[in-house]
Amino acid sequence: MSSPAPAKFTLRSLIVPVFIPSALFSTGEYALVPMIPASAERLGASIPLAGLIAGLVMLGTVFADIPAARVVNRLGERKAMLFSALLASVGIALAVMSQNIWLLSGGVLFVGGAVAVFALARHAYMAEYVPIDMRARALSVLGGMFRLGSFVGPMLSALAIARFGVSAALWLASGAMAMSVVILIFARGDESQGVDAVGTHSTVRILWRERRKLLTVGTGSAILAMLRTTRIVGLPLWALTLHLPAEVTALYIGIAAALDFALFYTSGQIMDKYGRVWAAVPTLVGMGLTHLAVFMAGDATGFLWLALAMALANGLGSGLILVLGADLAPEDARSEFLGGYRVLVDGAVALSSPILSWVTLLTGSVALGMSGFGLLGFVGAWLMYKYIPQYAPTRSKVDKNGS
Repeated sequence: MSSPAPAKFTLRSLIVPVFIPSALFSTGEYALVPMIPASAERLGASIPLAGLIAGLVMLGTVFADIPAARVVNRLGERKAMLFSALLASVGIALAVMSQNIWLLSGGVLFVGGAVAVFALARHAYMAEYVPIDMRARALSVLGGMFRLGSFVGPMLSALAIARFGVSAALWLASGAMAMSVVILIFARGDESQGVDAVGTHSTVRILWRERRKLLTVGTGSAILAMLRTTRIVGLPLWALTLHLPAEVTALYIGIAAALDFALFYTSGQIMDKYGRVWAAVPTLVGMGLTHLAVFMAGDATGFLWLALAMALANGLGSGLILVLGADLAPEDARSEFLGGYRVLVDGAVALSSPILSWVTLLTGSVALGMSGFGLLGFVGAWLMYKYIPQYAPTRSKVDKNGS
């Protein structure tokens, strides 16, 4: 276990050990992902196969979520973050130098596994080290780092491709991961020291013991993750349906992303001051309503308003999934619980796009596919309203009633 949190904790103390490495790691990840299909196609893969290889990042993440708990327990949070960032950098370098799709696929899977370890180590560190009355703000800032990386990564990647080609974008991604490693080497902060006898807790036993949390709040978090994914995938598809120019689509989605990013700290303030439910329910209801309203966006102006409304709803819940996982994780098996929790969330993300594509193909309408997910939003809102533990900012812990 880590040493007790300092009496005068400040968010500033997380800048070097957590926020900067997370922003760099996210930048590298999001610089890589758009380049995988092009790299696979260059090595002779068909378009469907290129798409499958791109999906190996998320597949590797889901498969590694549970084993990641053992790595974090063995190494401690900071060392696990360092190890995973180094592994991701090597995986991307392998992808750059690969001469066939098998090596490329192996590199991409490496990156997916590294993402799982890095994310779990970071999540466990924040749950352990950050005081409960500042947890939501800290994790919302962390969510803001994800958003920053998801914006900066593709922009830098596009510049690198325009000037030097696809390989340069991949080296850029590897370099961002390597910079994260360097920062972590010199970072100082409290962390668990790792344990010699890994497996003190059976992950399966812990997940069974905590099944009620996972089946209720965990399911609500998974639904939110699905809606966030279908928003990212569905908006460009709806823009194609409306025959909007690509540059208009990119501009409007970029404007919405700026609004989403601007709200990340506000979300944390709401959760710390009033309780998690005040972010969870509005976010899920808002995401549900905006998914149902897709068919109403019949032109470019309507598309912009739809994108902004979705960004507003999503931004109100920035960091929410991380906060709920940290709140519910038991002190005696934090990493094991978070590993299972992340399997639920990451699995939902991985399934969302194929399900949306299948429903769209079946019904012939993107709007109907999005509407189906919108209805799930209300199910998630009910689960959050009913099962999120009561939270009082003046107390040192989350009330276990209802957890």
